[in-house]
Amino acid sequence: MTSLAVGVDIGGTGIKGAIVDTATGELTTDRIKKATPEGGKPQDIVEVAKSILDDLSPASDVPVGVCFPAIVRDGKTMSAANVSKKWIGFEAEALFEKELGRSIHFVNDADAAGYAEQQFGAAKGRDGLVIMTTLGTGIGTALINDGVLIVNAELGHLEIEGVDYETKASFAAKERDDLTWKHWAKRLQKYYSRLEALLSPELFVVGGGVSKQYEEFLPLLDLQAEIIPATLRNNAGIIGAATLAARSSR
Repeated sequence: MTSLAVGVDIGGTGIKGAIVDTATGELTTDRIKKATPEGGKPQDIVEVAKSILDDLSPASDVPVGVCFPAIVRDGKTMSAANVSKKWIGFEAEALFEKELGRSIHFVNDADAAGYAEQQFGAAKGRDGLVIMTTLGTGIGTALINDGVLIVNAELGHLEIEGVDYETKASFAAKERDDLTWKHWAKRLQKYYSRLEALLSPELFVVGGGVSKQYEEFLPLLDLQAEIIPATLRNNAGIIGAATLAARSSR
């Protein structure tokens, strides 16, 4: 049985894909990235995903995983982050399978990234509850308890001080409000402290592009749980989607 699988990571600005060795978490092809079509409508996005799959040309028996910025329930996208609102309540998995001509495993993007970090990255070998957070346009979250993924955790939307706190603590909020690292860290402290009070994790893993600069802000946080940067960076979604697809096909 092959350990190869395709991962396709759909985002608001870019769609990425590669073939992954799911035994090691390593990409076996170059990563292909194409722009997300303006407006992010279902048919347009699926056509780009199909073009990436065509470029990769995997064998017909290679599993395909697709991760998407939405709550995913029974193959439907129940929300939409930075893509068209037409995705809300949409039979997304069915459309992908029809247009790609094969079965797929469809999953939330933060869940895919968190699972990849637990299997191959910063959280590998860690027991207990791990919370993956991605700091970007919003705050994505994934919960993994003793290696088991708990899907569709939307903890970036915790209400703190009367507001959806991703509007205050995301990296986009830092840039919008022109915050120093120190002042942004104060907002992050409120967010992670609330998560810790509610869930008592063993470990926080922090992803998103800003995690490359983790030394600027993670040392400023005071938490009981360890908090560390993600290691798989922009490949985490691809690796996680591929690995989940491979394991669901066994």
